[in-house]
Amino acid sequence: MEVIVLGGGLMGTASAYFLARRGARVTLIERNRIGSGATVASFGNIRRTGRHLSQLPLAHRSLSLWGEAEKMLGRDVEFRATGHIRLIFDEGGLADMRAYAQAARPWGLELDELGPSEIRSRFPGLGPDAIAASFSPQDGSGNPRLIAPAFAEAAQRLGAEIVEEADVETIRHTGSGFLVASSKGSFAAECLLNAAGAWGARVAAAFGEEVPLDARGPQMGVTEPLPHRILPVVGIWTRDKDYGAYLRQVERGNIVFGGAAERVAVDLDPGHAAADPMRLPVQLRAVARLLPAIAKVAVIRTWSGCEGYVRDMLPVMGQSATTPGLFHAFGFCGHGFQLGPGVGDAMAELIATGRCETPLDDFRVDRFGRAA
Repeated sequence: MEVIVLGGGLMGTASAYFLARRGARVTLIERNRIGSGATVASFGNIRRTGRHLSQLPLAHRSLSLWGEAEKMLGRDVEFRATGHIRLIFDEGGLADMRAYAQAARPWGLELDELGPSEIRSRFPGLGPDAIAASFSPQDGSGNPRLIAPAFAEAAQRLGAEIVEEADVETIRHTGSGFLVASSKGSFAAECLLNAAGAWGARVAAAFGEEVPLDARGPQMGVTEPLPHRILPVVGIWTRDKDYGAYLRQVERGNIVFGGAAERVAVDLDPGHAAADPMRLPVQLRAVARLLPAIAKVAVIRTWSGCEGYVRDMLPVMGQSATTPGLFHAFGFCGHGFQLGPGVGDAMAELIATGRCETPLDDFRVDRFGRAA
């Protein structure tokens, strides 16, 4: 079996690896460098809390693979199961958390509810005004700069060809499969996996499959290093998007933060997104609600990236509804980092066997046409 994978982010490189592990001949084509798009702009959050319920089976599958990543890929990608805490500051947030926890339990996610005294004793310095929190002890974080290159290198060791800095010029469906013409040559295969991120809707549209997707850029930042004291990833349950901040402290001591700043529209040509320094003070005020000490810390860098947001905030995954041999895995709406290994494994299973043990029906590409 021969497969061309379009896109060298986490979804594409993980798919290339798991396909190669199943014996497929894989060519991965990336327009820039491996992991240089939405993946490297990611916060690095490995969380299941708050996900759409239909994503939880995929998230569980992915979490088990994150736990095997270092052994599987031959390098430390800094996955740490330090837990994920979401602080609550009002009764609305508490009601939302409890409703979600009850709904998620049949899907295999157990959340611990923490009271104020337990937050203070277990996580000193976090959310001094919080009235409650949820805690998911098996979740955590990983390094967005390491994971896609690690999957790509592991795929190469299994025989995959990685083609970087290649502009795709045309994609044709032929009688025997697909022919992709690029600035670095032409490539043919019987199957094509569209893992092109924010550009994925363009590829789908070329085969008559319209996906309502907007390209947007988050605003991320990182502080100077501090003594390492914050173990879990920290988020918030809130109905007010102006307070929707999150943070984590890496082992080197820096605090990475994001949220509480509207994602800006990004032009796919050239697809570069930039952080807006004028929005940083408002963002930091929201982050300080979670960690007051950050108000006295220097921010050393801000950044953004190009992410694809589908109208219903669910990804597009699975077989094409129009073209045999075409598969999609794109549009993860800014929350795909945790799902990445599971997406790669699931897509490899689907492409190789024609089925997938993880339910993907809610992510079908033709769901928009069906809704109409």
